[in-house]
This record gives sequence, C-alpha cells and structure tokens, in this order.
Amino acid sequence: MSSQTAIFIDAGFLLSLGGHRAAGTTLRSAVTTHYESLVRGIVLNVKKNTGLSNLRVYWYDASKDGLFTEQHKRIGLISGVKVRLGRISYNGEQKGVDLRLALDLVGVARTRAASIAYLVSGDDDLAEAVEEAQDLGMKVILLGVSKPESRLGVASVAEHLALTADAIETIPDQLLDSAFTRVIEWDQDHSEKSSLIAEAAPGFANGNSEARRSAPTPAIMAQKAVQQNSVEPMTHVEIVYSSGTGRQGYQGNAAYEQKELAVAEEIGGKVAESWLAVTSQADVLELLADKPQLPLEIDRTLLKDCAQVLGEWTTDQQKIRRVLRSAFWDYLDRLM
Repeated sequence: MSSQTAIFIDAGFLLSLGGHRAAGTTLRSAVTTHYESLVRGIVLNVKKNTGLSNLRVYWYDASKDGLFTEQHKRIGLISGVKVRLGRISYNGEQKGVDLRLALDLVGVARTRAASIAYLVSGDDDLAEAVEEAQDLGMKVILLGVSKPESRLGVASVAEHLALTADAIETIPDQLLDSAFTRVIEWDQDHSEKSSLIAEAAPGFANGNSEARRSAPTPAIMAQKAVQQNSVEPMTHVEIVYSSGTGRQGYQGNAAYEQKELAVAEEIGGKVAESWLAVTSQADVLELLADKPQLPLEIDRTLLKDCAQVLGEWTTDQQKIRRVLRSAFWDYLDRLM
C-alpha cells in the first residue's frame, strides 16, 4: 500500500461547523469561506501529523441536479482537489453525498493508493465504509472541530463513527478562524441598493403612498436591530449546559425545558438577524409573500443551528421547532 494520505471532506459538515464558529449560524451566506487557505491548511496539518505526502483531497457537496456551481468550479481548480457532487432533492435534502464518499473511501483502500485516510465528517452512515476500508488495510482518522465540553472532544460526530475510527484529531482553531469570516452586517452600499422591504407586506401593493412613506428601509431595520441588541443582549447559549448557576425559578426538568425553549428562541432570532444582514430586497419580498412558510434553506439552518447547541434529539421535538420558527418571524415582525 502506498505510504501517503487521502483526505475526504464532507463540505456540508465542515462549512456548517466553521460557519457556526465564525458567525453563530450554519447559514452559508452569513460567512465568507476562504476555500484555498482552508484546504491547504488541512493538507499541511495532515502532513505535519503524519510526515506523508497527500494523494488528493476529495470534496463532497450537493447541488441542484448535481451540476457544478461557480463556487464548486473554484474549489475544483484548487490544486489536488477533486469535487464530487450529489443532488439536492425537491425538498432540499442532500442525496448521494454519503454514498459517493463511502465508495471513494473504500475504492482508495482497495487500490492501495493511500495508507491513511483523514475523514472530515460526523455521519454515522459512514461507519460501515470506514470498517470496510480498515479491513483492506487502511487506517482511518476522523478530523473534526474541537469541542472540549463534548465527551468525544469534537463537535457533531456520531459516537458510533467515532468508535469505528482509528483515532480522532482536530483542525487547528487558528486555521478555522482565518478560513471563515463573518459577513459584515448591513454596510451602506447594501442599504442604498435595497428597496423598501415593507412593500411586500399586505396593504403595500395597492399603491398606498402614505404607507410607503412610513415603510422601513433595510437600513432602518438594521439600525433597529443594533439598538435592540444594545438594549437586550442575547443570553449566551452556554447557559443550557450550566449547572448550579444559583438562579431562581423552576427546578428540575421543568427548569431545563424552559431553558431549552429560551435557547431555541434566541437561535431563531439570531438566524433571522444573520439572514437579514446578507439578503436582498427580492429575497425579503419572496419570504414575506409566503409567510408563514419558510424557505427550506432557512428552515434547515434553524434546525442545524439548534442541533449544534441543544443536540439533534432535542431539536427533533415539535415544540422546539415551533419556537425556532416563531422566533424567526417574531424578529422580523419587530423590525417592521
């Protein structure tokens, strides 16, 4: 077997964690990702840990009809990177991404093209492929994002997958901080180019000039958001994991449930704030026209962000999901 490494990156997993670290949300448009420095940094980190050269970086993502977007083309042009795309289904779910990764992992092991695989993913569905690659003589190491308070020491990795892998290593925090940059919120140029957001609200389509004059612009909405945040700063979400805080109120399960609901409400508002900061007038018009229906991208972001903090089991509860979605709309309603 060739003495070199191969790196397999689940883009959805890595970009969600990196974005959440930089901007507090998994919404991709809320962060700027410096792909070349991110990929090269991971390759250099792997080489530092193993002393081996790298065969290739496999980058797995999904797109409509499995076609390359401009972003995927830029990533694919990075030296040593192979982009592999699954499809985004009609309901916004990724299809075929895990299967492609699993087949490539086992394929590289079978052809003995690399002796060590670094896997940047946390999906439990990959455990069988990891075991198959190991049976073929390949060592498989999970490469994750550090989370000291987690029992595994990394964020969002299924325990079964962690138990299957040969080892767990982490991407340096300095690399993540340099590769992911939060998008600047509501700069002057963005505000000037945007039209009246409230034109999408009921009553504005009939040409009511008085209503139009009183309609808040994106700049005004952003100013309100800043004022609101300065008066009522959001409670740090880590309170969920805190014990013995000495605060008065409910105790036991009732108190814990209240904290979960409060955190879900904060997350919903935070996603609304992040989305509003990077959106266009057309997006706002479309969103308000479909109220209370949320676009799949926003709904998935709400659930992913909540799972990052409260865990997937808690996020699956319907009352938590209702609070997330209601808080998103409540944030926008307060600015209208």
